[in-house]
Amino acid sequence: MKELKIDSIDFKKGDGLVPVVVQDAEKQDVLMVAYANREAIELTMKTGYAHYWSRSRQSLWKKGETSGHLQKVREVLIDCDQDTVLYVIDQTGVACHTGERSCFHNKLVQ
Repeated sequence: MKELKIDSIDFKKGDGLVPVVVQDAEKQDVLMVAYANREAIELTMKTGYAHYWSRSRQSLWKKGETSGHLQKVREVLIDCDQDTVLYVIDQTGVACHTGERSCFHNKLVQ
């Protein structure tokens, strides 16, 4: 596994934002997808807790800051195209704002 610096991430494609896939470290299931700018990823790396960019509020946010459902980051990985990030985390409480463990709790049917 290569070790890359934050300068390797391509923030240009998405108006300064990259998608962040969030995976539970133990169960390995995907809990959510959010977006981050450079500052959010820098804060994540510095503090060890997941930070994102809220597209609706146009501001940085620390996951769980008000709810207590914190995400302790174990590892940050960058995909092969260097335009998507994976946070491998330990989740306190639930990840979804609806109260579900994962944001992916709806099944698409025909």
